Amino acid sequence: MDHNTEKNNRVFLMGEIVSEATFSHEVYGEGFYELFVRVMRLSGQADILPVTISERLIEGNDLKVGSRICALGQFRSYNKLEGGRSRLMLTVFVRELAEESAARNPNSIVLSGYICKPPVYRTTPFNREIADLLIAVNRAYNKSDYIPCIAWGRNARFVQNLKVGDRVALSGRIQSREYVKRLSETQSVTMTAYEVSVSKLAAFDEDENFDLDGEFELYTAQAHAVHGEAERR
Repeated sequence: MDHNTEKNNRVFLMGEIVSEATFSHEVYGEGFYELFVRVMRLSGQADILPVTISERLIEGNDLKVGSRICALGQFRSYNKLEGGRSRLMLTVFVRELAEESAARNPNSIVLSGYICKPPVYRTTPFNREIADLLIAVNRAYNKSDYIPCIAWGRNARFVQNLKVGDRVALSGRIQSREYVKRLSETQSVTMTAYEVSVSKLAAFDEDENFDLDGEFELYTAQAHAVHGEAERR
């Protein structure tokens, strides 16, 4: 196992299970299930996030709707065929369960990876600066996860100058966001997107001040107001 790939993608989530577990897939005889978890923000809003967890952890901890879950894992992607087209799906893959603590930030992620699409910089009608970027994060066994991220303000201005292939490290939180997709002139459907809202970011040639281990400890140790700007959006 490549321990660097273990550090490149780390998530801590704490929240309430809001859906029944449904079967996802099986690996070497072990079943994995998907459920949704409501994670509260400091602002009082909530993110409803997809979580994939093994049947062993579900049965051993009596996880059901209304139960609290506190988990460590990775934010992973996979392709799913829908209507003849491939769609990028995202899920928090649980590696282990942890003790719940009111002092911890309930939603934190640290990633290290590569820019794999040109970043898209824009401003909102209220003149807020935003940049969208897609990060390829290496995983064990020569796999990669493709994680959409959104940066704000100063981070957005920094991101717009990055190029495909540049290596970055970042920390933040996972958020859910609803949007309307038009199917035709008369039909539309409400969809949910999942992405990382970036709080701190550095290019890898400037990462001497970005300690992946330290960032993860910082974001899981206590609820910091450093999320503030992104939380309020």
